[in-house]
Amino acid sequence: MKHLLHPTYFPNILTFATIVQNEVIWEVEGNFQKQTFRNRCHICTDQGKHLLSIPIQHVGGKEGRQKYKDVKLENSYDWQRQHWRTLMTAYRTSPYFEFYEDDLAPLFEKEQHFLLDFNLKTIETICDCLQFEMPVERTSIYEKEPKMCHTELVEVQNPKPKTLFDARSLVNAKKKINIVQKEYVQVFGDRHEFVENTSILDLLFNEGPNSVSYLRSQDLIFFNV
Repeated sequence: MKHLLHPTYFPNILTFATIVQNEVIWEVEGNFQKQTFRNRCHICTDQGKHLLSIPIQHVGGKEGRQKYKDVKLENSYDWQRQHWRTLMTAYRTSPYFEFYEDDLAPLFEKEQHFLLDFNLKTIETICDCLQFEMPVERTSIYEKEPKMCHTELVEVQNPKPKTLFDARSLVNAKKKINIVQKEYVQVFGDRHEFVENTSILDLLFNEGPNSVSYLRSQDLIFFNV
């Protein structure tokens, strides 16, 4: 079953489990909305759950809402340096930080300009680290209730379209999802309870090559399908 997803900033574990377990189409035609994982992710630090948020240039006045793909990053503040320093502080003692450090560092060294493009780069980089093929299919128009004819889902040999599941709600940072997630050892697990559904970075730095197997075994029952 193909799943429709918003590209987010270093997606959380449930989103990445969806990517690993299903064929994915990226929603790239919708409007940007606040309070979503489009420009934020959660990691674990010595203080517990910590939010990394990317500053963006907000459009106001007569222009109103802006397309997600048109959202520009606010680079007057050196957020890239701050995010990378936070990640180093949080994960430098994790089992696999040094193993993936050289792959991830370039994302924070070269100035980025558009949020959607940058998010897709973070996902592609994680896929490369996991030796997993990056999904490339994207929407061509935005639809509140997606139709198969706009997403190029019909196979040549079989004219019957595949089922498309709308998983775009995973982008909502305020929505509480009841999940059953197997615990793994987190860096500061001796100080805090296990933190569920963090950024894929937390799993990568703690589980390394085992991350794909972990994601494939993650229960996606929260989709109620």
